[in-house]
This record gives sequence, C-alpha cells and structure tokens, in this order.
Amino acid sequence: MTAERGETAAETRRGWTKARAILAGGLVLGVGAAITLAAWTDNEWATGIFGSGNFGIEGSTDGTAFSDHSSEAEAADLAFTVGAENLAPDDVVYAPFAVQLERDSTYDAEVTIGQAVDPALVGVTADYVFTDTLGCSEAAYAAGTDENAATFALGSLDDVQNVCFRVTAGDDLPQGVNGEITWNFAAVSGDAL
Repeated sequence: MTAERGETAAETRRGWTKARAILAGGLVLGVGAAITLAAWTDNEWATGIFGSGNFGIEGSTDGTAFSDHSSEAEAADLAFTVGAENLAPDDVVYAPFAVQLERDSTYDAEVTIGQAVDPALVGVTADYVFTDTLGCSEAAYAAGTDENAATFALGSLDDVQNVCFRVTAGDDLPQGVNGEITWNFAAVSGDAL
C-alpha cells in the first residue's frame, strides 16, 4: 500500500510538473504573440498650417497719399473749394476723395457709403458721384456717374474709386451756423484676390 501511495504521489508530482511546463509554455507563447502583434502596429499623421488673410480700405484727399482713417475722430479733412466755411444761400462747393484696398489686403471689397449732415446745417444738402479721375469741380460732377449710389466694389489692388462730393447751401440756410457733414465708407470683405 505504501508502494502504491508512493507511485500515486510521484504521478501527481509529474502531472503538476507537466501542467506547470504547459502553463509556462503558454505564457511564453502569449508573450511571443503580443510581441508579434506589436510589430504590426502602424501610425499615420497629418497636419495643416492655418492663418488669416488681411483686409482693409484706405482713403486719400489727393489721390497719392493714402492712409487709414478708421474712426470718425480720425476722419480725413476734405479739401472743399474756397468758401466752404463761409457759405451763403445757393453756394455750391466740391471736394474729391479716393478709396482703395490697403496694400496688404488679400480680399476684395464691397463698400457702402453713408452720410450724416449736422442738423445745425439747415437747408444744406450733400451728394456725390463717382469719377474717373480725382478732380472734383462742377464739370467733374456733371461728368460723374451713379449719383448717390450706395455701394461700389474694389475688385483688385489696382482699383481706386474716386468720389466727387458736392455740398449745396439752400435758401433757408441761417446765418452764423457751423456743422459737419460726415461720410462713412463701410467695407465688407468678399472673394480672395
């Protein structure tokens, strides 16, 4: 009986040894399989670089020196013809202004003109036309186009829109008044140049 017990114990130990060997082999195979899977891992990457364009308009009273007048406080002083600060009924005065895209603009523009007449200037009217050149006089005004057109386009860096302003004093202009007429050129960007 002892011999049988000894054989059974030896067989049991051999069984455990085999089981351990199989488990160890399985662990080795598992590690090998994990290594094999890692060898087949791959990555792909992509990136883009982004930035923004530039956009703006600028104006000139002489058609040569353009600059940015970005607020009403920084408005360009128009050079009206003689007598603009000493108007009498039926007087008419003229002044030119030119608008273009800023030199670093990368988009075209749609520009809307707005004007505001100081209420103190009773009877004074203001209007404008677009002209081919910057000169502004009675003759230039008469030859101009699109009187009081609300909008114009600047489609390239070479485009310059010349505007001729005309201010007329009416018969009901009171004596001794002072006031301003302000024009606003509001630009909205459009297509890339």
